[in-house]
Amino acid sequence: MTGGQRDDTARGAAAATPDEEGSHGGDPFDDALALVNGPRRPPERPGAGTGTGSATGAEARSGAEARTGPGTGSEAATVRMSYTARAATPGDAGDTPRTSSTPDVPYTPDDPFAPDDPFASRASSPSDARHASDTTAPTGNRPDPTDPTAPTPALPWHAARDIARRVVTEPPAPRTSALAAALGRTLAAPLTALTDLPSFDTSAMDGWAVAGPGPWRLDHPAGTPESGPATGILAGHAPTEALLDGQAIAIATGARVPSGATAVLRSEHGEVRASGGGRRLYAPRPVPPGQDIRPRGQECRRGDQLLPAGALVTPAVLGLAAAAGYDELTAHPRPRAEVFVLGDELLASGLPEEGRIRDALGPMLAPWLHALGVETAPARPLADDAGALYEALAASTADVVITTGGTASGPVDHVRPTLRRLGAEVLVDRVAVRPGHPMLLARLAPGRHLVGLPGNPLAAVSGLCTLAEPLLSALAARRPAPPYRVPLAAPVHGPPRDTRLVPVAYRDDERYGLMAAPLHFHGPAMLRGIAAADALAVVPPGGAQRGDELELLELPWPAGWSAGWTPEAPTDWNASGER
Repeated sequence: MTGGQRDDTARGAAAATPDEEGSHGGDPFDDALALVNGPRRPPERPGAGTGTGSATGAEARSGAEARTGPGTGSEAATVRMSYTARAATPGDAGDTPRTSSTPDVPYTPDDPFAPDDPFASRASSPSDARHASDTTAPTGNRPDPTDPTAPTPALPWHAARDIARRVVTEPPAPRTSALAAALGRTLAAPLTALTDLPSFDTSAMDGWAVAGPGPWRLDHPAGTPESGPATGILAGHAPTEALLDGQAIAIATGARVPSGATAVLRSEHGEVRASGGGRRLYAPRPVPPGQDIRPRGQECRRGDQLLPAGALVTPAVLGLAAAAGYDELTAHPRPRAEVFVLGDELLASGLPEEGRIRDALGPMLAPWLHALGVETAPARPLADDAGALYEALAASTADVVITTGGTASGPVDHVRPTLRRLGAEVLVDRVAVRPGHPMLLARLAPGRHLVGLPGNPLAAVSGLCTLAEPLLSALAARRPAPPYRVPLAAPVHGPPRDTRLVPVAYRDDERYGLMAAPLHFHGPAMLRGIAAADALAVVPPGGAQRGDELELLELPWPAGWSAGWTPEAPTDWNASGER
């Protein structure tokens, strides 16, 4: 399911399941997130209800899902741990709601982690968040390791991304193709010059090729009449005679400089005068040897390495390869992906009606993958039917299959059961990131993988950037980009244990220079923020303050495409979206 859909959305108390964004009744942070995403019974306030709020923090934590701490690496993927119900204890971990301002209706902020959210679980400092992330479940809560359906604790965000990048041990074999077909692929071998560049001495300007000091006798080229204007030497035409000392000849930009020439005098710097029945060329100042001549081999010599293996073939690379003498390039093939959008409630056109909504992910994912250099057909819609999903996955031959929705544990969430039926190996099963917690990565067969994205749009973008992008980059043999860090232009709140991905836009600041300004409308079901963004900021557990340098995941299109953003736009924002 997609477009404000099922995976990040709680389904009500009666149908709530353990896998829905890791949500469990009574966890203040998860309940706050569930309230943002959809209808669900809010946690009872202290003293209300049947007294479940009187459970001690220890009792509430006894069934808590253990989370892996920072630095666990890929080994965490093998840990199996069951989910158990948690007591509805607002005071657990010191998260007592502020009852003085508790509303009578569910709180639905733009920022589910803001301090004025009465149900949000928050760490008072990054240190508190680190301590919270060390919490582990008691031994008695660990499941039978032979149970294949037992959920695993969520992997730390960096660990999950690293697994996705390293799961491809060797990219597909390179292929040789015409230059145009290599665009967007990765060089499989260094690009070595097949010729000197330039291949001969050429004129850098329109003017005259001159030999020795001036003034110079201006001759007509051989084979041209003495009367009338002299065309001189044109680009693409080789001179037939050498220049003697004291001679000059007209020459065009890019033309081959004749033998004997010592410099090129620009047309705007020379003056032609009649002299003794002929013409002479004068210069206002001496012309130094080599002036405005591009010497042979100035850019490179034959055999020089122009680009290393692993370089991305851009339009500029195609131009360089052609200039260096190439007609074909050997490069790794573009990965092939297939996208299945799951959900009975999705409409392909028109306005939402009768409980059905527009598919937001189908129109977005294929172009996004194309921007990443991936070959993919338009997204294919699938009904919420286990058999249809099984047949589609079994028949696919794509390098990477991407599904949207169906990664939780509801009655129509069929991705995980279908993977078990196919005998797939789950490599990443849930990630400690908001939004997008239920994302997964599985190996369908040698060289073929599946990325399961949550159904909520921004949560799907989070999964795309966390798991799909590094996997596809590895398949394309692209070198991982070094981490890019930029100071934050405004504070961002965050859950105590999970990483958070927030859409940001670039702006200039007098003190910090380039900064990343957090954008509004960044809830799991929203696309308005990411549509105006230049990047996603990786916010550590516990949040970040203005001026903190955060890692950015740049979107696969040029910065400055962000809509509705101006450098003068204010950056003070709060949970309600008001300035």
